[in-house]
Amino acid sequence: MPAQQPSRKPQLKIGLLDFEPLRVAGFESVCETLPHVAIVPVDLAEALHDRSLTMVMLGLHDPAASFETLAKLRATQPRLKMIVMGSETDEETIISAIGAGAKGYLKETATPEQVIMCIDVVASGSIWAPRKILSAFVDRMLNPSENKPVLRHNLSFTKREEEILELLQAARSNREIALSLGIEERTVKSHIAKMIKKAGVENRIALSVRAANWEKK
Repeated sequence: MPAQQPSRKPQLKIGLLDFEPLRVAGFESVCETLPHVAIVPVDLAEALHDRSLTMVMLGLHDPAASFETLAKLRATQPRLKMIVMGSETDEETIISAIGAGAKGYLKETATPEQVIMCIDVVASGSIWAPRKILSAFVDRMLNPSENKPVLRHNLSFTKREEEILELLQAARSNREIALSLGIEERTVKSHIAKMIKKAGVENRIALSVRAANWEKK
């Protein structure tokens, strides 16, 4: 019988978004020993539309902007696995990144071995983050405190709110939503504020993320 060929890991094409050239070179050096991993620098437009990407690693420079980027990627490419890397170490920032769709969080001081382990863990479908953060995240989901928004599933949105929510999930701005529906921008803002209150979330990004979760249930 012919000798069996060794099994190969599936190809991973990882897009690097919002990283300076030196950091990109570092990732390429770390992953050059992994024949199943291909590293490619991308901009946001490429990350949103390149269906060959398996994963995106995002530089976390401005948390609010990065969370919006995560929400856009999640809405446009729901199968894309996302990892964020930054200097932020506080619990709220990391939990918010996971809530916005990230499956992994790496500190900028991560070692090459930690980067490789994170890629493998996220590629397998699990979450990579500090243990105490994962514990806090699970505890918050199971025991929401009075000071945190509580996710509600039995919601009733009007037809107009549903139309706005659909466009919101497509990462449209208030102005784009208003133009698409033929209504005033201030009306869009009013509807979004009401939906945020109904859903018990803190902002439009969280609303979009929660809506994506509702659709999967």
